[in-house]
Amino acid sequence: MSDEAQAPPTAPPAAAPGSGTGEAYLRKRALRGGSAGPLLLTGLGVAYVVSGDYAGWNFGLAEGGFGGLAIAALLMGLMYGCLVFATAELAAILPTAGGGYGFARRALGPWGGFLTGTAILIEFVLAPAAISIFIGDYVESLNLFGLTSSWPVYLGCFVVFIGIHLWGVGEALRFSLVVTAVAVAALLIFVLGALSDFQVGSLNDIPVDPDAFGANSWLPFGLLGIWAAFPFGMWFFLGVEGVPLAAEEARDPARTLPRAMAWAIGILAVLALLTFLAAAGAGGSAALTDAGNPLVTAAQDNGEPTALSRFINYAGLAGLVASFFSLVYAGSRQLFALSRAGYLPRFLSLTSRRKAPYLGLLIPGATGFALAAATGNGDTMLNVAVFGAALSYALMSLSHIVLRRREPELPRPYRTPGGTLTSGTAFVLALAALVATFLVDRDAALIALGVYGVAIGYFAFYSRHRLVAAAPEEEFAALAAAEAELHRDPDRD
Repeated sequence: MSDEAQAPPTAPPAAAPGSGTGEAYLRKRALRGGSAGPLLLTGLGVAYVVSGDYAGWNFGLAEGGFGGLAIAALLMGLMYGCLVFATAELAAILPTAGGGYGFARRALGPWGGFLTGTAILIEFVLAPAAISIFIGDYVESLNLFGLTSSWPVYLGCFVVFIGIHLWGVGEALRFSLVVTAVAVAALLIFVLGALSDFQVGSLNDIPVDPDAFGANSWLPFGLLGIWAAFPFGMWFFLGVEGVPLAAEEARDPARTLPRAMAWAIGILAVLALLTFLAAAGAGGSAALTDAGNPLVTAAQDNGEPTALSRFINYAGLAGLVASFFSLVYAGSRQLFALSRAGYLPRFLSLTSRRKAPYLGLLIPGATGFALAAATGNGDTMLNVAVFGAALSYALMSLSHIVLRRREPELPRPYRTPGGTLTSGTAFVLALAALVATFLVDRDAALIALGVYGVAIGYFAFYSRHRLVAAAPEEEFAALAAAEAELHRDPDRD
């Protein structure tokens, strides 16, 4: 990623003292700045995603076959790469906990900010609930702790890991980095072991559908299968865009965020390529289409456990824990920022003496546990999260395009390579991914739309009339409006 020497980003004006939403209001809603450097931020970006290498992506083989999923993963990797470059520029301009909401608020107004923030919140609140279910399935299948029911595992995940987050952000991110390192090391061990059994013929062993347009051995479900596999190609990268949510807790965010995001997407691209090829080549694409633990399946010997498959079965827990833990963090920060600005009830943004948004952690955690325990349907919840993610990507990419065209002189410590061509590519691919969610799981997409409808009603009739002007993202947008007004009236004092 290029890093051009430019003026630092324009800081929002200080909050007005004495008002109920001024300095006293913000003091009660302060995060611990300077807690995360480039290494912890890079680890956070990888942690969001690493569980997707262990499971989930393989269901795309049932939609597109090896060739269809490979093309889908390549296109989704391109989308995420372009998105990361675009949001890195936006994060350097406005390094606040609002992330995508803050970018869209400046570019697209309050409605754009709300729609983007809500989509991100749907992704980062539902995904941990789904992953807790997968952790429970792993623990139960491994006969750990003698459990025959998974709900105590769901409860333990939320209680223990939210407790670490409440302890402090520095401690939380260091824990996440250690668990993520274990998960990545295990993936590399799997790849080395699986490559010894790699066979090219195993990649395209799925029977061809003769009625599918353009079908062949590499595209057994035809050209439409590529599109249907988009949501599963996203699993190799889903969540990496959440790094800017750590902006208010990062050291020198205008410099460290772009670099950490570049390192994270690079690491994830390498892991995706190695994992996908090794697993499909060793286990066979057909055998992985409905496998709950595809890496374990690929490492087995004709269905019989091996030393490698047993190791990966346990290591998979590290990947799931890393993603669960980091996604809880991301959801709490997006909720914190939306609440601080008044889009959601303001009390949700209160922080503790250790500068942790305790209600922003506890309430989504309780909600996630209730959903997991009541439904046990992790696949649907993750598909709802994918819908929210794809929608937020389109809106964040659009925000980059709008700000580049409307405010070309805005100080940019980092500039996106390729400019609006890069963000435009992300925008088009995000829209394609959004439509693809209806091809894969229409019920999940409709559930997401229903949640969105309720949120829009709340904003339209209540919270948009009670926004907090002192919140950093709102002040940044107000500054843009004031500058535009001065340009319209140059003679004004």
